[in-house]
Amino acid sequence: MLRLFSALTLLALALAACAPAAAPTAVSPTAAPPTAAPTAVPPTVAPPTAAPTAIPAPTANLTDACVTDYAEGVDYFPEKATVDYSAGFTIEYFNHYKVLTVKTPFPGATESFQYALVQCGTPKPKGFIEEQIIEVPVKTIVTMSTTYLPFLEQIGVLDRLVGLDDATYVSNPTVLKMAADGKLKMIGTGATVNVEQALDLRPDLIMAYSSGSPEYDAHPKLIEAGLKVALNAEWLDTSPLGRAEWGKFIAAFFNREAQAQKAFDETAQKYEALKALAANATGKPKVFVGTPYEGTWYMPGGKSFAAAFLIDAGATYPWADTTDTGSLYLAFEEVFDKARDADYWLNLGFVPDLKSLTDQDARFADFAAYQAGNVWNNDARTTPSGGNDYYESAVARPDVVLADLVAILHPELMKDHTLTYFRQLK
Repeated sequence: MLRLFSALTLLALALAACAPAAAPTAVSPTAAPPTAAPTAVPPTVAPPTAAPTAIPAPTANLTDACVTDYAEGVDYFPEKATVDYSAGFTIEYFNHYKVLTVKTPFPGATESFQYALVQCGTPKPKGFIEEQIIEVPVKTIVTMSTTYLPFLEQIGVLDRLVGLDDATYVSNPTVLKMAADGKLKMIGTGATVNVEQALDLRPDLIMAYSSGSPEYDAHPKLIEAGLKVALNAEWLDTSPLGRAEWGKFIAAFFNREAQAQKAFDETAQKYEALKALAANATGKPKVFVGTPYEGTWYMPGGKSFAAAFLIDAGATYPWADTTDTGSLYLAFEEVFDKARDADYWLNLGFVPDLKSLTDQDARFADFAAYQAGNVWNNDARTTPSGGNDYYESAVARPDVVLADLVAILHPELMKDHTLTYFRQLK
């Protein structure tokens, strides 16, 4: 087009150079009388039209609808989430799709997993295989862990839940009622997952976790059946706030980043304030946790989220200098050597009272914490079927857990606090 315009311009200049210096004043009888310059456009040129109206960019994420008039270059995710605490995942935004990267999807993983979340009604991005591409916002979801449920409730999409692995250990009353009313289907766990049941549900998304062991993982069979599966590695995160931040990961599938970001920011602010309060406490009581299982005492490693809770609550933790992010495998004697004089004993598992504790092993009575009555379990919110809400809603509310711990370890700092997840064993 530019070359054509230039050629016409040169031709016009050439013709002008050959014209006489003065044009005659008489008008040829066969010519039309002179008039003002015409305003009409020559018939060989299309009449001017108004500039096309640009499609306005959305001011909020589409949480319940698809795009009907896609325009390239429009940002369909104006409400974005940022990842500030978790080292386990990232979110990247690309106008009409976003990429979630799970850095370590299971213990010992050497490669990350990626998911392309594509706004429905827009084109699929290149560079991803079909099993990685998930249209958002998802309308139905099956969850394979109770820890995802509080985040669904937090962002207002619990009604989109259509299935679970199993409802036995669920604590959320709404989900329990949904299950009792037959609104949820159970698809089982691990390698024995009921693929047919999952196919009958036809969910937009199944959110699962991976242990890295085929006999315990359901996702390979589900993916092989053509179902959309995303692996959530929240359980591997090493900080309480990092685990809570996986709520943003879940929210991204529903385009509800704004709700998740707001909820997390409030939680983080409260958590950091409690941490600062505990840091100024007088003294740091010595704390240990757990009880042996089949002869092994699984003690949290010094870089685990469980140890972080204790340290942030202003405690002295005997294994804080270890570098493990999971559990330490210790013998009774090793624990007794370091914790016999500890001030507090927490998180004992399935122990209802002090007598049950010494019924398991009479040597437990030799711990100073037992003798002082400073034994506290995190099972204050337990269902009749054995579900413990500490392993469900507390994942999304580490600030509430920390408030409980500070109130236990430093009661002078939180005299009016009512415990949520903990109770003192009698």
